[in-house]
Amino acid sequence: MQNPVEVQREVLQDLITHGQYTEFGRQYGFEDIFNVRTFKQTVPIHEYDDLKPYIERIMNGEQNVLWNTPVTWFAKSSGTTSDKSKFIPITEESLEDGHYQSARDVLTLYYNGSPESDLLTGKGLVIGGSHQISKVNDDAHYGDLSAVLLQNAPIYAQWVKTPELSIALMDEWENKIEKLAESTIHENVTSISGVPTWTLVLIKRILEVTGKRTLKEVWPNLELYIHGGVSFTPYRCQFEKLIGEGVNYLEMYNASEGFFAAQDDAASNGMLLFLQHGIFYEFMPVEEYGKPEPRTIGLDKVEVGKNYALVISTNGGLWRYLLGDTIQFTTVYPFRIKVSGRLKHYINAFGEEVMVDNADKAIAAACAATGAVVNDYTAAPIYFSENGNGAHEWLIEFEKEPQSLENFTHELDNALMQINSDYEAKRHKSIALRLPVIHALKKGVFGEWLKNKGKLGGQHKVPRLCNERTFLEEILAVRLAVN
Repeated sequence: MQNPVEVQREVLQDLITHGQYTEFGRQYGFEDIFNVRTFKQTVPIHEYDDLKPYIERIMNGEQNVLWNTPVTWFAKSSGTTSDKSKFIPITEESLEDGHYQSARDVLTLYYNGSPESDLLTGKGLVIGGSHQISKVNDDAHYGDLSAVLLQNAPIYAQWVKTPELSIALMDEWENKIEKLAESTIHENVTSISGVPTWTLVLIKRILEVTGKRTLKEVWPNLELYIHGGVSFTPYRCQFEKLIGEGVNYLEMYNASEGFFAAQDDAASNGMLLFLQHGIFYEFMPVEEYGKPEPRTIGLDKVEVGKNYALVISTNGGLWRYLLGDTIQFTTVYPFRIKVSGRLKHYINAFGEEVMVDNADKAIAAACAATGAVVNDYTAAPIYFSENGNGAHEWLIEFEKEPQSLENFTHELDNALMQINSDYEAKRHKSIALRLPVIHALKKGVFGEWLKNKGKLGGQHKVPRLCNERTFLEEILAVRLAVN
């Protein structure tokens, strides 16, 4: 926190020192790279498909391709943007100096803010993914990130976690919820960590099984919920109602590619960026995306409130890798961030540039104004036609429907106009954009769509926004089948 720029230079130098002994490092002359400028001039920005040939060679048994220590694990990605999975190399360094060190730091940050905590006197309920460990070759395996982390965790970690590993790694999600509920209700659970959508499903099932009104009645010593993966804004009121009072909330930001940030201050609107965990960061202004030679900047040049795409180089062998997430800085010195969306999860069909962060805030505002509670949502554009101008079409699964969907629509529209000036300009007199079209879905439609795609449970989630209509049309088809 005190020397962020210097620390990041040291991280890059350490990465290059390792990388110079790899085929990738020899290809790009790592032995002659001594500063950030040369690194950026020499190594192009890569997306997954650019690194895929190297990764496939590692999966076929080659070593010293992207990193100079053995790669024996791969984290299988769980995004909903593609039917094809990504396989991210996991090294001993990315596990120990990245994921596990970051997890310890999350606990340290929490204890720093809550010194009287009894967190470690009980167990942490971990709602992980649902992929079994599978073999790549004789020496390597893959699974989703949570499975890889659980499989490699030190023995003492098992003492403070629930459920047991056999349940945590179950593949069939609906049965897994039942087993999770049955096996944990008699434990002394002091913390829960998991994606909000699936955590809510589990909480509701536990309350059904126990007949209790709140989770604090089931686990009186529960004091912390750690969340990440999607914005917590639309879910907060549901959690506060179902969990009960006296529970702290902490956001963290990790992915298969690395553990990037966590909340260091409960009152702060951002997460502290982890700068000394084997990841070197660059920040690409979103308007640079798609250019032949996109510009990136370092920590010393970033501005609060601007959208940047994360470009990372890691001790897992990812070099100038475009992660796909967009972030905004909430403070500098210390550097705190929030996730604002995905490079490909936005709507900009009419120049409105609506990001996921905008949509989450607008949903929360519409809920507050109408008393509605939203479980999940997605949105996509309605294109111009002979019959009318454009609009945004929203599919929303309500936990509690508003009395008037029309009123909810106007509240959502007004909130978006207040949050996003580009959207407001396009909505002016409905010249480019007319009022949004909102459909209230029956409960379970999103789950059925994910199930049809083989992506039910774990870290899988519904894409919030999309600039084309593929996902939306698929979900509408499931809606008709369910009805």
